[in-house]
Order: sequence, then C-alpha cells, then structure tokens
Amino acid sequence: MKLSIDIPTSLKDVTLKQYKHFLKMQNANDDERFIQAKMIEIFCNVRLDQVMKLKFNDTQEIVKILSGLFEEKPALVHKFKINKKEYGFHPELDDLSLGEYIDLDTYIGDWDNIEKAMNVLYRPIAHKLKDKYSIEEYKAEDNPDILDMPMDAVLSSIFFLWNLGIDLSRTMTNYLDSQQTEALTEYLSLQENGGGINHFIHSLEGILQDLKVSLN
Repeated sequence: MKLSIDIPTSLKDVTLKQYKHFLKMQNANDDERFIQAKMIEIFCNVRLDQVMKLKFNDTQEIVKILSGLFEEKPALVHKFKINKKEYGFHPELDDLSLGEYIDLDTYIGDWDNIEKAMNVLYRPIAHKLKDKYSIEEYKAEDNPDILDMPMDAVLSSIFFLWNLGIDLSRTMTNYLDSQQTEALTEYLSLQENGGGINHFIHSLEGILQDLKVSLN
C-alpha cells in the first residue's frame, strides 16, 4: 500500500496530548503488535485501518524511529509556541509561590495530570526584551492548550529539574514570611514519602522510569 506518512523526527514534533493518549492506550493493552500499530496511528496521525495495510517491515522501522525519539535527553527548552502564542519556561524558579510549588510537587510525577505541573513551569510570555522575558501570573485552573506543548519541552524540563537537584522547599523559606513558611512546612509534613526535595526527586525518578518502560 502506498501511503504518505509524516514520521516525527524529533520530540518537538510530538505533543504531550499524543504521548498521554499513547500511555493510556498502552496501559489498557498487553498485545505488543497492537501497541505498535497504535503507536504509529497516534504519533504519525494515520488511521489504524491504514496502518494495518502497511508492510510489516515498514511498521517495524517506523516503530524503531519513534522509540528512538524517547531515548533523547534534550537540553532545556526555554520557549515554544502554541497556536502562535509564545510560552516561556519559568525564569525565576527561586520565586515560586507556595501554590506553584505545591502544584509542581503534586503533579510532576503524575502522567495523568502532568500538564498541571507543566502549567507551573511554562506559561505565556507577558513581556520580552531581547533574551529576557516575564511570564503571565500563575493560574491554578487548567489550561487545555498546554496539552499541545511539544514533548521536548516536557522532557527537557523534567531532566533540568533532575540535574539541577534544587531544594525548592529550602529556597522558598528564604523569602516566605513566617505564616507562609508555616503553611509550607505543614504541607511538606503531610507528604507520604517525605517532604521537600526528597519527595520531589522521588517523583522525577518515577516519571523517568515510566518513560523508559513505556516505549521499549
């Protein structure tokens, strides 16, 4: 069968929405061939009935290419566009508010809701001057557009936080007032596996392990 297929050549060609769709499908199936077919359908935007008509050797090559994309460790993506709106990585992580920290800590290890963590890390750029920029104020409500962000930004931000090894809770207490610090301390004490960076890094370990398993 002759079929023109646009195969992603980098993680920036794959959206968070596509990847979440794939994970949900994979978790509900254990048929390896079906999973491979769905991988092509989802990431290449090809109907499943068309995928089934492709030569077997061609499908294996496509799956190999797609799987290879997720072995990349992209450098931090500072900016990207969604529907012509430019988003920027949080330029001042030291200035995270308590609400931002809690949402980031809660959702960074949860693929079902990871867009909520991305909504903390990446927001529309409000003002820009040369290489400097500021982002819009954080809003806790869902931003459905963030699901269209590229996966190189998602993964690069996770690797960035992992490599940075920053103790966000300790940094925050340096500038929060006493009432806010007390609230942060109380929140951290309620975390099941420990508070602060230990819980945060544990979440990152889990999400990187999930990524490694999901496409191999």
